Amino acid sequence: MKSEEFFLILHSESQRSENKSSFKILNSKFFITFAAMKKKILFICLGNICRSPAAEGVMRHLLEVHNVEHLFEIDSAGIGSWHEGQLPDRRMRQCGALRGYNFNHRARQIREYDFERFDYIVGMDNENMTTLQRMKNRQPESRAQLICLANYLRNHKCQTTVPDPYYGSQRDFEFALDLIEDACEGLLHELVPTL
Repeated sequence: MKSEEFFLILHSESQRSENKSSFKILNSKFFITFAAMKKKILFICLGNICRSPAAEGVMRHLLEVHNVEHLFEIDSAGIGSWHEGQLPDRRMRQCGALRGYNFNHRARQIREYDFERFDYIVGMDNENMTTLQRMKNRQPESRAQLICLANYLRNHKCQTTVPDPYYGSQRDFEFALDLIEDACEGLLHELVPTL
């Protein structure tokens, strides 16, 4: 059952309840269950200052545009801890601002519990995916599905990864953001086909 359908059924049931205490119990169960039904996505790149915070920001924007932000929980993290606590790279923030985004996530490193908390962990390149698979193999309780963001590209199908722009030029940041926008749109339509 989809989250929207669950909401409509439960809302309808609560409206039929004439007993106020029953309504409160039903309402509290709804919020607990509804929160558990959210799709949780964690975007990953090497240091969590370029690609993954951009993907987080782009996806948040798309969810708002399509009015489905209540169905998702979005976050990002890095393989390494080098930039923990920092804002995204200035060049990526500038690229994002020119397109109307506000990339303001504070970098963090991926943790073991993320493999239990998130439904989807989304890497940017082959190195990310190899490391994530190795980490997942050490987590017997992991429920996360590992996916490569580039698999959802629709307008750049010749690309197999989202390359790291960190050591490149401004154009490399713009290209990375082009790919991220394209792939996030594709991923969202995969997860919510009715859009």
